[in-house]
Amino acid sequence: MNQEVSVHTDIQPLTAMLKATKKKYNLAKIDKAFEFARSRHEGQFRMSGEPYISHPIAVAEIVASLELDTDSICAALLHDTVEDCQVSVEEIEREFGPEVALLVDGLTKIVSMQVEDKEEAHIENLRKMLLAMSKDIRVIFIKLCDRLHNMRTLSAKADNKRRMTALETMQVYAPLAHRLGMQKIKQELENLSLRFLDPIGYSEIQNYIDEKYGQNVDFIESVRKQVEQKLKENKIHFSLEGRIKSVYSIYKKMYNQNKSFDEIYDFYALRIIVDTELECYTSLGIIHEMFNSIPGRFKDYISTPKPNLYRSLHTTVIGRDGIPFEVQIRTWEMHHVAEYGVAAHWKYKSGASSKEELDKKLEWIARLIETEDEQRDPDEFMNALKTDIFQDEVFVFTPKGDVFALPSGSNIIDFAYAVHSAVGDKMVGAKVNGMIVPIDHTLVNGEIVEVMTSSASKGPSRDWLKIVKTSSARSKIRAWFKKEKRPENIAVGEAAIEAEIKRICRSCTEAQRNQIAESLAKRVGYNDTEDFYNAIGYGAVSVAKLQLRLEEECHKVVRPEEVEQTDEEKIAEAVSKATGKKIRSNSGVVVDGEEGCLVKFAKCCNPLPGDDIIGFVTRGFGISIHKMDCPNVIQNLKNGDASERWKEAHWESNATSGKSHEMYEALLQIHVSDRIGMLADITSVLADMKVSILYIGMAEKLVINLKIGCRNVEHYDMIVARLRKLDGVDNIVRGFA
Repeated sequence: MNQEVSVHTDIQPLTAMLKATKKKYNLAKIDKAFEFARSRHEGQFRMSGEPYISHPIAVAEIVASLELDTDSICAALLHDTVEDCQVSVEEIEREFGPEVALLVDGLTKIVSMQVEDKEEAHIENLRKMLLAMSKDIRVIFIKLCDRLHNMRTLSAKADNKRRMTALETMQVYAPLAHRLGMQKIKQELENLSLRFLDPIGYSEIQNYIDEKYGQNVDFIESVRKQVEQKLKENKIHFSLEGRIKSVYSIYKKMYNQNKSFDEIYDFYALRIIVDTELECYTSLGIIHEMFNSIPGRFKDYISTPKPNLYRSLHTTVIGRDGIPFEVQIRTWEMHHVAEYGVAAHWKYKSGASSKEELDKKLEWIARLIETEDEQRDPDEFMNALKTDIFQDEVFVFTPKGDVFALPSGSNIIDFAYAVHSAVGDKMVGAKVNGMIVPIDHTLVNGEIVEVMTSSASKGPSRDWLKIVKTSSARSKIRAWFKKEKRPENIAVGEAAIEAEIKRICRSCTEAQRNQIAESLAKRVGYNDTEDFYNAIGYGAVSVAKLQLRLEEECHKVVRPEEVEQTDEEKIAEAVSKATGKKIRSNSGVVVDGEEGCLVKFAKCCNPLPGDDIIGFVTRGFGISIHKMDCPNVIQNLKNGDASERWKEAHWESNATSGKSHEMYEALLQIHVSDRIGMLADITSVLADMKVSILYIGMAEKLVINLKIGCRNVEHYDMIVARLRKLDGVDNIVRGFA
């Protein structure tokens, strides 16, 4: 399955490939692109030691094998020049035209973008690629060819880089190839990825294949001869191909579906390629006459094509010695679409009508991109990809017989919005197979769905946002609220942000509150605060995911010593003055010999019971408690700053012994190795220990920041000791750097 990787730095093999296709390529333009790339990459080498130009040549050859056009091949040759050679997109446009420039720009990573972390940068690069793909589908064709060559030469990279690239390929690029119907590229990407992600599993299955194929080495050949004779007798013009199932396909069935090797019925397959659709069904009849078919194993993808354009007849029959094998029957055009998916359009179609046909087949990209303005949250964007593109599908019908393909797990609301936005907005109920069902009914293959609408409907419910599966439906619901309920949304969003600011800052002036909200809005991409509030109101922005940034903005605008007292604090201070006693705060801290002082714990060091501590008298909010070794304390005491405001402090015995039920915030920075399941293992350990996770995020690549609930230093040490035992945990530091 995996192809031999030939390394060369000249353009002759590519030119020979192009001439062999008999298509009218602009060879002078392609040669110019090669010379441009060769001169710019001069002196650059790949990790394997080969001249860098060998990579763009190899990518261009894979692109040429898809029989794409001149501009695609030029873009393949030039795709790394902008990123690696300080060439501008404008220069590419001047030299090679706007189409080549558009393709190269879509293939160039976002290298100068200001983002919060590397994971967000990675997601933004994916987002940019898909946006470029929506403008010109050739972007993803070239990107898949680029990734395929990188996977073929991945052995030159370090082990952690290999695993990271292989995982991204398996999770993003192989599913994209599948969604575009490019099965040949998809299968090779999956097999290559598996070799690096699970080399033991790959080796075991390869051994299974070698052993089983060795036992029945002549099986496919004997079946092929039988079928060939029958087809000739029926005067059908055909081509026959035999194959065995790929390593990854077997791996997925064995490990995901818990099947044994003997339960895989399509290990052997015979592919019949004929000239016409009628001959497909005639050949099917011949096969069923020759062999006994296995019930429930026949699929007609000709009358009902897959969303990725795949069309073929599939049937599984029993051969000699009871050995099952699959037969696939298709025309030559169907075969090229099955191998190369949407890319086969360039081989078979041309003209304006075919452009409209192609656009219709690629509507799923438009549905994903139409939510772009709303999906500012990187997590939500990735969820949209996983749900709408990378997930299995369910096929349901309208009462008129129209077929709709939706992600597995979709419900009535998703279906209604897939039919039309207006249908979803006016939906009041639905029938499935003639029976009224709840709107959260999960759809099953083959169901006939009738959506009931009413002109008196007041529109979708906000609760639907929690029910829908597809990002397309979620986006359309938000669009309705955005348009129809703007004043209400602004009020909801403003109230939510105000409540969070009050929680964090206790109290602040209206001017400070407005400044915080305005800064936060700009930080997440909104220049107008009302637009920001509106986005919160209709669900495009989650307040929960803004908490860390909101805290940072609050602390920039409102310093702790300037915060006004709340009513409760003013009452506490008045009682204190009247009685000469401190008010107990349940903090477990004794300051200057007094228990129950009104205290808060400094965010710069997050002290825990058991730490040596000291108190600082703030203006307006009691005592701020710091660790004695806090850098701020050391610096202030060294400089003699406000020395009269520093007070002795220690913990109550209940706090340090752990008898108190009070929980304190502890910060951990965990340095980890690049290992699949690392984060899941960390959260699993914390769940086993019944430790609350208050925040989790990536400080940088392979550095995890955690905020957890903790009783005291002893409890903290126990948690750290458990985490250190995990494979892949290199170091744990208290606090965030």
